[in-house]
Amino acid sequence: MIHTAHSSGAAQAIDTLVEATALNRADPLRNGSLLEFPAYGQLVMTGDMHGHRRNFEKLCKYADLARASSRHVILHELIHQETLYNQPDTSYELLIEAAGYKCRFPDQVHFIQSNHELAQLTGQRISKGGRDVVQEFSDSVVQGYGARDGEAILKSICAFIASFPLAARTPNRVWLSHSLPNEREMSWFDPGIVHRTDFNDIDRHDGGSVYSLVWGRYHSPALLTRLGETWDVDIFITGHQPQETGYAIVHERLIIIASDHQHGVFLPFDLSKPQTVETLERSIRKFVEVA
Repeated sequence: MIHTAHSSGAAQAIDTLVEATALNRADPLRNGSLLEFPAYGQLVMTGDMHGHRRNFEKLCKYADLARASSRHVILHELIHQETLYNQPDTSYELLIEAAGYKCRFPDQVHFIQSNHELAQLTGQRISKGGRDVVQEFSDSVVQGYGARDGEAILKSICAFIASFPLAARTPNRVWLSHSLPNEREMSWFDPGIVHRTDFNDIDRHDGGSVYSLVWGRYHSPALLTRLGETWDVDIFITGHQPQETGYAIVHERLIIIASDHQHGVFLPFDLSKPQTVETLERSIRKFVEVA
């Protein structure tokens, strides 16, 4: 199936991505690659979205950032949607729309790095259902915008992804990142990576600390205790690991949420009040509940 070309919008898309990239790098909450939130207002954490436009629309409606000036939103894993055979991956449209969201609300919309977006940046192959989703995404951008404009947009997308911080921390001792390193990687993982911005190819590929942070799975109580002491936090909120019912609580310290399906959820919480896993779990909201 041929995707409808919209090359007339290429210049606008590039302008949006370039502006959002600059805003990411200049985010006043940013300390290296760590977002440090104030002790007031509300933070809305999402899970993997993978091109789910409807859930993103509901998120924007709920957040109502134009009226809620002290509310923040964190986005990650926006790209590489599930597609039918011979259908384009149009999740790039969501990524560009999210960049526009950042441009409209530069102090309230934030991104953190994820494994799929990192793979798109580095060209690492990810196979899902026999598909190379990184190549499929690139092909879909070129198919949608034409060869010349598509390549220019892909270049802007990579620069945008490269501008993402790695994680966030709140004053009420909550850590937010796409994932966490594996237990076996802790012998060489550098937790100080979150305070850097000068990442190289080693950092971003298998065996590097950026890669480890966004790809890790299966986190033990001991690992969570160690990372909690290192980063001075009590609770972790991540995505990355699929959750068919929307979320899971792991070892009474880690909340994993998913935002990429009809049972998806998001997690808004107060930055000014002490938080526990129990209070955070009670704060979880389903996208289907947003009218």
